Amino acid sequence: MMNFKYYFCTLVFAMLTASIWSSCSVSKNMPAPDMHLPAGFNNAAAVMDTNSISTVRWSDFFADQQLTNLISKAIERNNDLQIALKNIESAQLIFQQVSSANLPALGLQATSSINRPSDNSINSLNLKQSINTTHVQDYSLAAYISWEADIWGKIKSQKAASLASYLQTKEVRNVVQTRIVSEVAKGYYNLLMLDALLEISEKNLRLNDSTVNIVKLQFDAGLVSALAVEQAVAQRLSSEELIPAFQQRITLQENAINLLIGEFPSSVQRTKKLSDYILPERLSAGVPTELLSHRPDVRAVEFELARSNADVGYTKAQMYPSLTITALTGLDAFKASNWFNIPASLFGSAAANLTQPIFNQKKLRTQYELAKIQRESSIVRFRQSVLVAVEEVSGALLKLDKLKAQQNIEAQRASTLRYATVNSQLLFKNGLASYLEVLLAQGNVLQSELQLANLQKERLDAMVDLYRSVGGGWK
Repeated sequence: MMNFKYYFCTLVFAMLTASIWSSCSVSKNMPAPDMHLPAGFNNAAAVMDTNSISTVRWSDFFADQQLTNLISKAIERNNDLQIALKNIESAQLIFQQVSSANLPALGLQATSSINRPSDNSINSLNLKQSINTTHVQDYSLAAYISWEADIWGKIKSQKAASLASYLQTKEVRNVVQTRIVSEVAKGYYNLLMLDALLEISEKNLRLNDSTVNIVKLQFDAGLVSALAVEQAVAQRLSSEELIPAFQQRITLQENAINLLIGEFPSSVQRTKKLSDYILPERLSAGVPTELLSHRPDVRAVEFELARSNADVGYTKAQMYPSLTITALTGLDAFKASNWFNIPASLFGSAAANLTQPIFNQKKLRTQYELAKIQRESSIVRFRQSVLVAVEEVSGALLKLDKLKAQQNIEAQRASTLRYATVNSQLLFKNGLASYLEVLLAQGNVLQSELQLANLQKERLDAMVDLYRSVGGGWK
C-alpha cells in the first residue's frame, strides 16, 4: 500500500507544481486602438445629447402597429436571422467543449488477452518451467487519468479565442437584425410612397380627362385646332401610363417584404398613408463614444480583435515545451477470478512527459507570424468600423436636416402649382389662356406632387438610417 501512496503523492505533487506555472501567458494582448473620437458629430444641426435613440427599442421607435407586426415576423422567421442563430448555437457548443480542455481526461479500460507461444520457442520452454502451462492469459481492469499542464497559456488562449468567437457570433446576429429591421421599415415606407404616387397619378388622370373633354368641346366649337385635342389626349395617356407602372412596383415591393418576413408573396396590409406620418423635429444621435458600445458591428470587430489576440498567444505557446502527466491504476491477474485478490492484483503507474517540437519549428513560427498579421488586420478593421460608424451617423443627420428643407420648399412649390392649375383652367374656359398653358400647369403639378411624396419617403428612410447607424434595432 505504501507504493500506491507514493504514486498518488507523486502525481498530486506533479500536478500542483505544474499548476503553479499554469496559464503563464507568453504573448501580450494588444488592446483596441484609441480612436480619439470627436466630442460631437460633424453636423451643425446635431445637438449634444447623451439620450441617444439607440437605447430605444424598435417596437417603441416605430409607432405604426402594422409596421411593428411586420418587423416582429421578420425577426422570428427571417432565414438570415435563423442562420445567425444557428451560428450562435454552434459557437456555444464549441465554447463549452473548449472550456473543459484544461480538465483531466478520465477513462476506464478493460482488456483480456491470451498468448500461446510456439512449442519450439524459448518463451514456451520458460512457461513450462515456471508455471507449467503452454499459454498465458491476462485480464486487467484499470482507470486512467491524463492532464496537460497549461504552462504557457495555450489552453487559456484556446478558451479566450472560443469565447470571443461565441460573443462575436452574437453581435453578428444583432448586426443582421438591425439590417432586417431597417430593410422592413424602408420597404414599408416605400410601399406607402408608391400608394401615394398611385393616388396622385389617378387624381391627375381624372384632371386630364376633364381637360380633354373641354378641349374637345372647344374643337367642336371651332375655337381650337385638332392639334390641341391630340396633345391633350397624349398628355392624358402619359399620365395613364404611370398607373400600371406604380401598380407593378407596389406588387414587387410587397413580395420583397414577404421575402424578408419569410412568407410567400401576398398583399401587405396597411391603413396609414404616407401623409399621416409626422416626423419629430429632432432625433438625438448621442455622442460618438457611444457607438463603441451600441453598434453591434463595431463590437463584433472588437471581439474579432480579442480572438486574434488569443490566436497569437496560442500559436506562440505551440512553440514551447508541453508537459503531460498521466497515471494508470487498476487490477491485473492471470485469471479474472483473481482480480479481487487485493493487494496482490493491484498495479499502478505514473509518468510525466515533457515534449519540445524541433523539426516543425518553422511551421509553428510561420503560424505565429500569420496570427500576428491577422491581429494587425483586426486592428485596421476596428479602426475602419469606427470611422464608418461616425460617418454614417453624420451623413444621416445631415440628410435629415437638408431633406426637411427641401420638403418645405417643394411643399410651397406644389401649393403654388395647384393654384396655377386651377387658374389656368378658369382662364382657358374663358378664352384667356391657351390649352398649352393648361397642359403645362397640369404636368408641373404632377411632377411636384410626385417629388413631394418622394421627399417624404426619403426623410423616413433617413430617420431609419440614423436609428440603425447609432446602433438601434437589435434590442
